[in-house]
Amino acid sequence: MNKKVFITGASSGIGEYLAYAYAKNGCFVGLTARREEKLGAVLSQCKSLGGDGKNYIIDVQDADAMQSAIDDFISLPGDVDTIYANAGVGGTDELSSGSATAMNHVLNINILGVTNTVMPFIPHLKAQHHGKIAVISSVASFRGLPHHAAYSGSKAAVRNMCQGWGTALYRYNISVSAICPGFVSSEMTDDKDITQPFKLDTDVAVQKIIRAVEKRKKVFIFPWQMRFLTVPLMRYAPDWLVRKFGM
Repeated sequence: MNKKVFITGASSGIGEYLAYAYAKNGCFVGLTARREEKLGAVLSQCKSLGGDGKNYIIDVQDADAMQSAIDDFISLPGDVDTIYANAGVGGTDELSSGSATAMNHVLNINILGVTNTVMPFIPHLKAQHHGKIAVISSVASFRGLPHHAAYSGSKAAVRNMCQGWGTALYRYNISVSAICPGFVSSEMTDDKDITQPFKLDTDVAVQKIIRAVEKRKKVFIFPWQMRFLTVPLMRYAPDWLVRKFGM
């Protein structure tokens, strides 16, 4: 019986390439995104690679729609093996605007989008007594970044939630991995006119993510330069240095 893998934000970037990687292994993929045409193209490619799947055109902020989609996905043949809460957005805080709109948009998608993805699966995973949950956080979660505090704060929030969930769900043979990538080629990063050190191609990053999830790592920071150099610097650097280098 085919393993089932559920992936949010699957129309591009990490989510798209996760779908291809699992399709190559014959998995059934449940793919969610807002862009119907792009998601349709991803599913077609998954089928050509030997997999199968079903698309759900949803905004992860819509809790009821996510619940319905997940109920449907669970009802399909096969075991639910892995859930990827991957959908996310970036953006500046717009501190001078006098409005919380921009920050709330980032927080809603990056935090509530994760809980709307993960929570509906928990009763089923507990009943089947196995499963893997992976949430895409970021190396930015280790420091409140100037002008991007909502983004870094949202990624810190989901990283901490993962650690709490993993501790609570361990007895049910359910692993929870907080994935903290550095720069990865995607729509979110490729058009940015900023220095992006140690940037990885999407397919390379996805293979690293899958290995970490299969090994049930609790927190996975990559590439290694980020883990051993950038994250320690971000944690302990004085504010003047963060401002100077635009961290």
